[in-house]
Amino acid sequence: MNIVKATSRYETWLGQHTTLVRPDLRLKHQRMADSPFPFFRATFYRWMQIWPEVCPDLAKAPRVLAVGDLHVENFGTWRDIEGRLVWGINDFDEAGNMSYTIDLVRLATSALLASTEGHLRLETKDACAALLDGYRESLVESGRPFVLEEEHKWLRLIALNELRDPVHFWAKMDALPKIPGKLPRKLRESLDRMMPEPGIEYRAVRRVAGLGSLGHVRVVAIAECHGGRIAREAKALTPSAIHWASGKTGQTEIMYQTILDRAVRDPDPFARLRGSWVLRRLSPHCSRIELAVLPSNRDEIRLLFAMGWETANIHLGTSGARRSISRHLDRLKPVELLAAAKDMAKAVTEDWRAWKEAKEV
Repeated sequence: MNIVKATSRYETWLGQHTTLVRPDLRLKHQRMADSPFPFFRATFYRWMQIWPEVCPDLAKAPRVLAVGDLHVENFGTWRDIEGRLVWGINDFDEAGNMSYTIDLVRLATSALLASTEGHLRLETKDACAALLDGYRESLVESGRPFVLEEEHKWLRLIALNELRDPVHFWAKMDALPKIPGKLPRKLRESLDRMMPEPGIEYRAVRRVAGLGSLGHVRVVAIAECHGGRIAREAKALTPSAIHWASGKTGQTEIMYQTILDRAVRDPDPFARLRGSWVLRRLSPHCSRIELAVLPSNRDEIRLLFAMGWETANIHLGTSGARRSISRHLDRLKPVELLAAAKDMAKAVTEDWRAWKEAKEV
């Protein structure tokens, strides 16, 4: 099955589980043609088709509740219940039971593609080594969240750089178009519960963001509260693309809340799954961190080490994972991770070329 047919079939399946925003879906198709890195980010469904064929041995590794759609731009910050700034994985839309290696290989592949396009400066072999080192050490230490207070000053400086300034953030929020009419009752009730106190009036706007979930409904509620503005987002979720790729039919469980609850994590008190909606707080420092906003003097080896560590934080939420993963990991060398990343990057790039050619016809 080629990429065009796979995309059509996946989106048909997706439309059976949620209301698709067709203009956003067309925008996604355009961005998929831009270059291999955004194509990679937008096509986890295709990864799940080709991953067992390209990396059959790694695909049979011990299974955990994994992120699935993991990449170097799926990290961000939030405030915990104590108001402390926390860094970690930002999106669990595609969470499901998979081999633990899928998250490591996707991270390494994303680093390779990002480096090829100039978003990262480090060599892929160094990225793979850093990812594995961080992952291994986290397993040994039974994991630990990244709370950016007394420790991790270098990471705090990345998270608080000037490109995440509140003025820029709220200017973008103010530019979002208002949603006409009334919101569905269940969605409105969920947003109401996310407000700091009852009775706060808010403006509901439409937001276009992300790549993998571009085409899903996103609603942002913006309100004035105690002298400043607040924002809460609701995003429509569907079952993970792993179910589509495996040929499963019917309703399947969304694992977003489960993976949050089980992981070694300092929770975001606003990130909750309600029905088929994931809700979260949006603010200048409660959002995903894109590579484009990272300061030029960042330590990329240290950053990839932290990404590997945080990945293990998530996998440690699976009972018995530490022992089974450690046995398998003892035999996994950085060169094998590098080879898998290169093979998957090649397959992704071939699909991107085919997609681009099809869209240019």
